[in-house]
Amino acid sequence: MSTTSFYDALETRSSAEREAAFMAALPQQVAHARQASRAFAQILADADPQAVTSRAALARLPVTRKYQLAERQQEQRASDPFGGFATAGFGTDMPRVFSSPGPLYEPEGRTPDYWRMARALYAAGFRAGELVHNCFSYHFVPAGSMMESGAHALGCTVFPGGTGQTEQQVQAMADLKPAGYIGTPSFLKIIVEKAREMGVPLPSLSKALLSAEALPPSLREWFGERGIAAYQAYGTADLGSIAYETEAREGLVLDEGVIVEIVRPGTGDPVPEGEVGELVVTTLNPLYPLIRFGTGDLSAVLPGQCPTGRTNTRIKGWMGRADQTTKVRGMFVHPGQIAAVTQRFPQVQRARLVVSGEMASDQMVLRVETTETAPGLALQLQEALREVTKLRGEIEMLPPGSLPNDGKVIEDARSYK
Repeated sequence: MSTTSFYDALETRSSAEREAAFMAALPQQVAHARQASRAFAQILADADPQAVTSRAALARLPVTRKYQLAERQQEQRASDPFGGFATAGFGTDMPRVFSSPGPLYEPEGRTPDYWRMARALYAAGFRAGELVHNCFSYHFVPAGSMMESGAHALGCTVFPGGTGQTEQQVQAMADLKPAGYIGTPSFLKIIVEKAREMGVPLPSLSKALLSAEALPPSLREWFGERGIAAYQAYGTADLGSIAYETEAREGLVLDEGVIVEIVRPGTGDPVPEGEVGELVVTTLNPLYPLIRFGTGDLSAVLPGQCPTGRTNTRIKGWMGRADQTTKVRGMFVHPGQIAAVTQRFPQVQRARLVVSGEMASDQMVLRVETTETAPGLALQLQEALREVTKLRGEIEMLPPGSLPNDGKVIEDARSYK
């Protein structure tokens, strides 16, 4: 696969051209969401769509997190299974509905490659005229359909293997000779090991697009030793494709159909480039126009552009969960509360609440980065922490750059022995 091979011209346009296109589309999408989605008519009631023409203006809109989407769906289940977020109902505009754990219900639109997975497949080396063995589930969840629609958009034929039935998967691969596999890395490893156990060679299997699980370097190397070039894709049932890996293997390149921000967990405030935070995504999908949707996943922007020549922003990939809510002395403490404390003090640059001790003897220390050393600030922070969380804690003042860059706002360091 050549490094000069791209899915389309969007991947190599200048950063300025891409940003201009996004900012031209953004006011229309915000206006559409307000007009056609009952949920966003409420969430964005105070927004002026025509003024949302910059990243700064976008950052002033509220973040809608997955748990809030779930709550709206549950509240309105009797009248609207999508909680007012979808802009169309059952019928020709919505050929399928899927369910994710929760349950959360996700619509699938009629547009070709609705989930925008073709770009990720192309970057992983899949091409028209090939057979793809798809081992994502086709039952309830949209993963199988997400990948299949992308493969069809490329001109590939798909074998809908789904999950389980390992011996039958091996037999189908031996008979049909697919060019590549789509699914989780763990299931591909199981299939390859089963094929070896059965004495069945799988020489046609030369590439794989893997998702839904972490792909550690040791497993990637294990696949490579068996002639399978493994690539990662990152997406969700709500948003479709968000980012994908290229042959450079240097982070994940953002998809061309989403506007991505990385914010401090518990807030909607964008973090500086390189700092770990929560991925917040705005999709340009008209059927499900999610505006500033908080994925709950942590990541960080990588500097520079992809060595393959793709010019879109790169992220490090999945780095954990942003929801760090924990229970302290019987009370829930969540990142939004820590943000509420620190936002009162512009002198504080970053903060982390460390919960330590043993069961039934919890201790809280709010560690803050600041250049101010006056003792009065620590006392004010302590009072604010108690006011917001209803719990007493200590304050530790640190110089800027002292806290780890891992996106954690709450660290549970307790012993549970």
